[in-house]
Amino acid sequence: MSRIPLFPLPVVLFPGADLPLHIFEQRYRDMVADCLAGDRLFGLVHHDSDVQGPFLGEPGRVGTLARITQHEPFEDGRSMILVRGEHRITIREEHDLQHLYYEGTVVPYLDQGLPGSSALRRPREHTLDLFHAVLRAMERPPDEVPAFDLDQDLSFQLAPMIQIDHQWQQSFLELRDEGYRLERLDAVFQAALDRVGGASSAADEEGDDTPGFGTGPEPMN
Repeated sequence: MSRIPLFPLPVVLFPGADLPLHIFEQRYRDMVADCLAGDRLFGLVHHDSDVQGPFLGEPGRVGTLARITQHEPFEDGRSMILVRGEHRITIREEHDLQHLYYEGTVVPYLDQGLPGSSALRRPREHTLDLFHAVLRAMERPPDEVPAFDLDQDLSFQLAPMIQIDHQWQQSFLELRDEGYRLERLDAVFQAALDRVGGASSAADEEGDDTPGFGTGPEPMN
């Protein structure tokens, strides 16, 4: 268990993904300064205060351990940081404020009954084939697509490339089985292919918007 700063934001950070953040509130300026002076780590937890009210750091909330990889300070005290998701975490205990920012004790949030990589090889290949089919069907596909490692968790390599609502992303982050996550991605990719081909799909019937696809944020200069 580790005690770390917590940063509630209405975004979802996936393990292995990069995310640029604009730091302007004083408490998070303090948090970033403390992180830079230490191990550069904090917990990013999806939270929309307009919908969920004040952040309470409830035990059981799932987020991602974020590492600051780039820091660009401005003269007025604001800054831009680039963070990379390390692995999923869950809050065990929130701590009374010793700083302006939140802190909590967290533990790793692991998959349950994790099968060997070989058992997921074919499902990963199938999901990746669907993703590439979507790219081929796009009128304006991304200029560059990263290489994917089929010997590692593919679900979190692909998820950051789907531009979809944060509630979907958070529920995806909380799934504790890569096989289920791959099935969720298959449904999204197949729905996109069906729409391109003019076919009906379950997503059409539910009235969901077609997700967009991208390659993630540009590196900071």
